[in-house]
Amino acid sequence: MGLTRLKLKIKKDAQARTERELQFLIDSGAIHTVVPRDVLRSLGIRPFKKASFTLANGGEIEREIGTAHFIYQDHEGGAPVVFGEKSDTALLGATTLEAMGLALNPLKRELYPLQMTLMADASMWLPGPAGSPTIRRRR
Repeated sequence: MGLTRLKLKIKKDAQARTERELQFLIDSGAIHTVVPRDVLRSLGIRPFKKASFTLANGGEIEREIGTAHFIYQDHEGGAPVVFGEKSDTALLGATTLEAMGLALNPLKRELYPLQMTLMADASMWLPGPAGSPTIRRRR
């Protein structure tokens, strides 16, 4: 299928004026987003914790975690970000994609908007005719 690489903007938070544009490897199978440490530091993003990660070869590494704001076209969202070291690739993971309301189409190698869904209180719904839902009125 190939690799998908796209440019996104990153900044400290939604109100920040300073931003950087980076090319990311898009990996919807990865949970976390990785950004080079020097980029995060230059934007004023500071880590708030450390976490351990298991590598594909079974080894373990520890990395710092912060929070950043990501922009792709007219989609934005804040998400956790891993402070990448020199050997780490800039990677955009599923948490950031979901925060921006986006998903990856691996065949077309592009991002597309997700259908946003909220779940209602299940007790509000009763089966109606032929199994269709009917709203139960609250008293």
